[in-house]
Amino acid sequence: MQERRNDDRREPEIVYSHAVKAGKRIYYLDVKKARNEDLYLCITESKRKASGEDEAPQFEKHKVFLYKEDFAHFVEGLEDVISYVKGQLGDFEDRQPYEPEQADETKVEVEAEEEEKPRRGLFSRFTKG
Repeated sequence: MQERRNDDRREPEIVYSHAVKAGKRIYYLDVKKARNEDLYLCITESKRKASGEDEAPQFEKHKVFLYKEDFAHFVEGLEDVISYVKGQLGDFEDRQPYEPEQADETKVEVEAEEEEKPRRGLFSRFTKG
C-alpha cells in the first residue's frame, strides 16, 4: 500500500469566494477545485466563541460541502423553507449590517431595551415560554 504524501492532503484551491456578514456570524461561500478539476461549493459558518478579555479570540466553524449535481435540489429546498417561514411570519426585515465600532456605543442601549421586553425568536410561535 502506497503512503500518501503531505502534499496530497493539502486544502483544495479556492477559485472564487464570497463572504456574507450576518450579525455576529460570517458565512463564507467558497468555490473549490477538487483534484479531478471539478468544482464544488464549501459553505462555512464562522461564529466568534465567548472568551476572556485577555485571551485571543476563538472562532467556531461549521462546514457544508455542496456538489454541483446537488445545486438545483438544494436551491429548491432552500426556496421552499424560506417560503414556509414567510408564510408563517410574513415578510421579515433584513438585518442591519454588524458594525463592531458601533456595537460598543449602542451596547448599553440595546441591553436596556432587551430587559424591558421579552425576546421573540423565529420559533417563539411554536414553543411555550
